[in-house]
Amino acid sequence: MNAILKTTRNLDNPAVYVGTYAKYNSGSIFGEWVDLTDFADCEDFYTYCRELHSDESDPEIMFQDYENFPESFYSESGLEQSLWDYLDLDDDDQEMLAAYQDSIDGNATASDLDSIRDCYHGKYESEIDYAYEYIDSTGMLSDMPDNIKNYFDYEAFARDIFFEMTFSNGHVFSNF
Repeated sequence: MNAILKTTRNLDNPAVYVGTYAKYNSGSIFGEWVDLTDFADCEDFYTYCRELHSDESDPEIMFQDYENFPESFYSESGLEQSLWDYLDLDDDDQEMLAAYQDSIDGNATASDLDSIRDCYHGKYESEIDYAYEYIDSTGMLSDMPDNIKNYFDYEAFARDIFFEMTFSNGHVFSNF
């Protein structure tokens, strides 16, 4: 990439605001929002950042804000290399990984997806919705007469099963 790209940014895409420490320390926040989906990898992205701030002899890149990707990949002084693996995931896997990072392991990456899927039970509106689905799919109450099924306490059951499970942003994971 030899020229600085100036494109219209999709506000739903993952992006960072790229400035430099020298500009910031001299009172300027000059920079631009950079759409991360415009780059094949981390190296291309940093090349672009250096070209963006080519008015400095050795720009020390500063990321002043970020949006539309999990915080675990972001810091003021750098982005995690694994962010590009995350960006290659489909929307469902990105959402599942972000929920897992938020609730179980903030250091999980796209390379951990197989083990995350092993403990993943799906997406639900609530813990009680999961309990209803679980009971229905296992046939737990199928042998009970209908007039007795009405007395089953789904809320208490959900409370009990979530001692061993995690509900995060609508996603259900086993705690093992």
